[in-house]
This record gives sequence, structure tokens and C-alpha cells, in this order.
Amino acid sequence: MQETLTRLRYRYWPDHWLGEILSKRWTETAIPFLLLVLVVVLSARTIDNFWSLSAIADTLRQAGEIGFVVLGLALVMIVGGIDLSVGSVFALTNFVALMAMHVLHWPLPLAIAATLLTGALLGAVNGVLIGYLRLRAFLTTLITLIIYRSIYEIVSLDYSTAIAGSMPDSQAWDFMASGVWLGLPAVAWVYALVAVLGHVFLTRLRMGWHVLAIGGSRRSAFNSGIPVRRTVALCYVASGVLTALGALFFAARLATAGADIGIGLEITVLTAAVLGGISLGGGRGSVAKAVLGTLVVLLVVNGLTNLSVSGGANRMVLAGILLAAALIDIRWIKNRHRIVSSVYVSPTYLALPPAPDCSPGSGSVYEVNDKLKDVELIGLGRIESPEDVILDRHDNLYAGSRHGDIIRFLAPDYQQMEVYAHIGGQPLGMAFDRDDNLYVCIGGMGLYRVTPERKIEKATDETQRSWRSINDDSRLRLADDLDIAPDGRIFFSEATVRYEMHEWAVDGLEARGNGRIICYDPRDQSTRTVLANLKFPNGIAMASDGQSILFAETWGCCIKRYWFDGPKKGRVETVIDNLPGYPDNLNLASDGNYWLALVGMRGPAYDMAMRMPGFRKRMAKRLPFDEWLFPNINIGCVMKITESGQVLETFWDLGGVNHPMITSMREHRGYLYLGGISNNRIGRYKLADADPDFVQYDRRWGKSA
Repeated sequence: MQETLTRLRYRYWPDHWLGEILSKRWTETAIPFLLLVLVVVLSARTIDNFWSLSAIADTLRQAGEIGFVVLGLALVMIVGGIDLSVGSVFALTNFVALMAMHVLHWPLPLAIAATLLTGALLGAVNGVLIGYLRLRAFLTTLITLIIYRSIYEIVSLDYSTAIAGSMPDSQAWDFMASGVWLGLPAVAWVYALVAVLGHVFLTRLRMGWHVLAIGGSRRSAFNSGIPVRRTVALCYVASGVLTALGALFFAARLATAGADIGIGLEITVLTAAVLGGISLGGGRGSVAKAVLGTLVVLLVVNGLTNLSVSGGANRMVLAGILLAAALIDIRWIKNRHRIVSSVYVSPTYLALPPAPDCSPGSGSVYEVNDKLKDVELIGLGRIESPEDVILDRHDNLYAGSRHGDIIRFLAPDYQQMEVYAHIGGQPLGMAFDRDDNLYVCIGGMGLYRVTPERKIEKATDETQRSWRSINDDSRLRLADDLDIAPDGRIFFSEATVRYEMHEWAVDGLEARGNGRIICYDPRDQSTRTVLANLKFPNGIAMASDGQSILFAETWGCCIKRYWFDGPKKGRVETVIDNLPGYPDNLNLASDGNYWLALVGMRGPAYDMAMRMPGFRKRMAKRLPFDEWLFPNINIGCVMKITESGQVLETFWDLGGVNHPMITSMREHRGYLYLGGISNNRIGRYKLADADPDFVQYDRRWGKSA
């Protein structure tokens, strides 16, 4: 009864959603959004006429003016800096706008240009000092705050009376101050446009990616060739321009050059940026966060003002909010990965039938032997992680290495080796097409091909996104093994959509259906998922009818068959349902049957743990990765099976000396070539009854050797 309840609970309750939601970047925006909703509710209850059109218009005008400054400061913070001089820049550019319009009576376009240019020049001073001369941002902008404020106080004393005594005759200037279009103030429309452009800049343009990269790690960005100093300097220039833009609308609305203009503004906008989720450490932030932070802080300030709270108390509240937001930001950055990791790994219930008896003398078809004891070794110590092996029609041997290379061993003795192609990532399954292109599944990168001229081309690295997924499962994380249909379509497995190449064992601990089979059609370059929710799908081999494939489900310890064409199209049938180990690659044998590799053997303790999701979850949270319970992967096995699932013969390396882990095998001219992702050699085993003329490449495409 207890086990039934456990099975039902883990089958229908989506534990993994919590970790996936917390790992998304948008959850950081959700927190200030919820805070904004709370502030709006409280403001509506305490402020009369909060929802009136005039009150909303006034709020949007102020939000736009302050929001420009927050956007500029956010950009500086994302690149890894800080700008404490924004209040003084705001005051000076406000003065320039008023001088141009009220005293000098310049045309509006010229006044706007002069104001924005002034903001750019003031920002450029910070940019040169911090970006090029490498001065400390905090101290530098604190000094420029004092200098800019002093300049403003000097010039405002001389011209404040002239500004107050003259009003420009400009309808456009008046529209900037109080104009409304489609029910919203002009500043709100301009702010929305700038915010959209800012979002595109940060998320879609190379320059925006450079800003995020520099904030994340300035040293790494520099080593990658990004112009760090110039980018940092330009961010301060942009901050000055955006601050000047906010000052323009402020000047049009209030037309004042009072002594208190801009005082404390740096605290307000810094609080808005941090409260919205812009990281003080750089490298993390978005326009949406800046907008949300602006609205929250503005509503709080207006609410306190409406309650007749003094300016000093108002600033104290903002300082308290800033301190709390900074504390949360620092603690979240420090602990986010640990928190997400503790809930992301979400094991589920998996009950396997008792494993077949493999013990000596059992009489089982799986009975262990030591047939692979005397396997000939190729490339011992010269290749690492040859997960799959394949031979071309000239008998040359190919294998991947963990360094991202495709290694070719030259026939006939395979002593001479060369780097056939350097792709990167971890090369896994391989297959030749009829035009001698070598298709390779690359862990973490997708499906690639190497032409006969050794040109490397990306075939595909994404498929359609599932509408039910929280994670973006359109990107290929762990393309594994492949085979090619007679019409050229390529079917390949993706072992997991939740984990990267180096985390494959974590997927096994979950035992969840995270994998899928994907079809790539080189005729129209289309990619689509044809079968999903599989337990680490692995080896793939084309069936004899040319309309179906055999594939291995590693953690399900079974072999299945999927029809992609013909009268059974879309059907899945189990071929072998209870293997004694974990199946990996599948390949054609010379007699029409199939070779299957077992990457490791099952054990009673691990099988029992699969029925105890809570135990595995506690293990993942409390123990380091190298102390987790793992299946036995130290005994290699290859078996021959029929298309209907009958096991004909097994080959074991009982001592685990030559091939402790076998992930692939390929029959070629009477020999069986063995690969293993944890090995540093390729094995070659002489088959007693094999066809010495069998070349898998030629059998498939009808070419002569």
C-alpha cells in the first residue's frame, strides 16, 4: 500500500517544476512585481482618488522622469559600476534645458540637443575616469557629485531669477510638460519607447551582451576580446544622456532651478534599481526590473508624502529599503545556486522487475563469461573518452575524444592517428551518410557534420519547444546517438532536456522521462521532436523495414521500437523489457541482427533506491556528488540480439581490465570494435562466425569497398 501511494504521489505531483521555476531568470522579476502589487493595493487603500485619471497621469509623469535616470543607473550597475553623481547631473541638465528655453529662447530641437549633449559630456567625464583610467567608481562618482553640484549652485544663483521671470512660447515644450496622447502623458510614451529599445539592446544586440559579460566577469570579458574600457565608458555616457532626458521632461513640467533639485535623487534611483533586482555586483539585471523598481519606489515616496511624512523621514525610509534590498541581493547571489540545486534534482518512482540472473553456472543467456579478456587494444593512452567508434569504406577508424576532437586511426594497423576534425564539446554517436559526410552528436552543442573535405558544419542545435515545458527545451543539451533512414532523415536521441553533458548521472538519479528522440531532415533543414518523455534514450539503430528504429532507454533497462513511417506510424513497442544492465549504443551486425552495449550492470541496492525517491532526494541534497549511490559501471558487456528481442550471445569483460565501461561497438570485416566513454583505448575483438566482407557502411548505402 505504501509503495502504491509513493508511486502515485511521484507520478502525478510535479516536484520538478519548483526547481525549474526557481532556476528561471524571470523569477527574480516576479519578486518586485509582487511587491509592486502589494504597494499598489496599500496605496489605493490609503490615498484618496488613487485610481483617478489625473492621479494616474501624474504618477506616470513622475515615473517617466525618474525612470530615465533609473535606466541609466541600471546600465552602469549591470556593467559592474556605480554612479552616485546622477542627482547632480540631473540638476545641471535641468538647468541647461531651462536656460536654453527660458533665457536664450532657443528652438526646442536645439535645446533638447544641448541638454542631451551636456548629459553625455558629464557622463563621459565619469566614463573616462572609470573606464579608461581605471579609477574606483564609487569614489570617482562621489567626487563628481560634489563638483557637479557646486557648479549647479554657482550658475543657478546667477540665472534662477531670469529663468523664473520668463516663459517660452512653445507649444511643443508645453506638450512635453503636460501633453496627453491616447490618455497617457507624453513622457510615458517616450519612456516606454526607450524601455523597449533598452530591452532589445540588452537581450538581442552584441553590445548589450558585452555589457552583461563585463559585469559578470571583467577579466574573462577582456580575455574574450571584448573592448572592456570603451564599453564601460560608453555606459556612463549613456547614463548621462538618459539622466538628461529625464531632466528635460522635469524642466518642462516644473520650470524651476531651485537649490534642492536633484538632492537625494541618487538614493531614490539606487533604491529603485536594487529593489527591482539590478545586481550590485554587476552582470545581472534587465529593463523590466528597472521599471518595476521605479514604480515601487515612486509609489512608496508618494504614499509617504501623502501621509505628510517629512523629507528627512522619507529619505530614511528609502535608505532602509535600500539596505534591505542590498542585503537580499547579496545573500541571494551567494546562495541562489545552492538553493536551486537543493530543489532542482527531483527523483521520481521507478520500479524495475528483478534483474535476470547473470551468475556463472546459472544457465541464463546473460551468464557472465570472460570472452573480452584478450581484446586487442588500439590507441592505448593516446585517446580519451571514445564514446562511439565507426569505420569508413576505406577501413579507417574514427572515434571522438573528450577534448572535442574526432580522431582518425589509419588502416590497416591503426597505429598512426590524426585529428580528423576539431569540433568542441563531447563527440558521441556517429554515422556516415551516402555522400561520406560524417554526422556527429555533440554533447551540449547538437548535431554536426564533417564533410569529406573536413569542413565542420552545424546541422541543428534546436527543435520545437514543448508547450508544457518550463525550461526552454528547444535547445539541444545532450544529443547522444543517431542513425540515418534510407531517405536521408536523421533520427537521434537526446538523453535529457534538464541536464548538461557533465550531469548525465544526475538524470539517472531522477529516473524521470527527460529524454526524447528527434528527427532532422537535411532536405529542408527541419528539426522536430518525434518521441518524448523517455528515460535517457540512448542508442539508435535503423530497423530492417526502413520504417522504424530500435532505441535503448538506458535507465529503463529496455529496448523499444518506434515506427516513423508505414502502417504502424507513431506506435512504440517494447522489444526487450528487463535487461541485466543499462543499454547504450545499438548497431547492425553482419547477420542482420544487432549489437548492443551495456554501459553498466544493475545491482539490488540501486534497484531498491529507484523505488525510494525520498531517499535519493535526501542523498542528492546532503552528500557530495562523488558519494552518491551509483550503478555498477565497472564491468563491460556486449550482446547480440534479434530484431524481435531474442538475446543470442553475450560477451563480457569480467575482470574489467580492458573495457570496464563499454558504450559502443561496431562490426567491420570480421572484427568488433569497442568504445567506452570512460576508457582511454579502443578495443578490437575477432569474431569467430562473422562475415569477413561485412562493411556496415557499404551495406547501408550500397557502395563498394
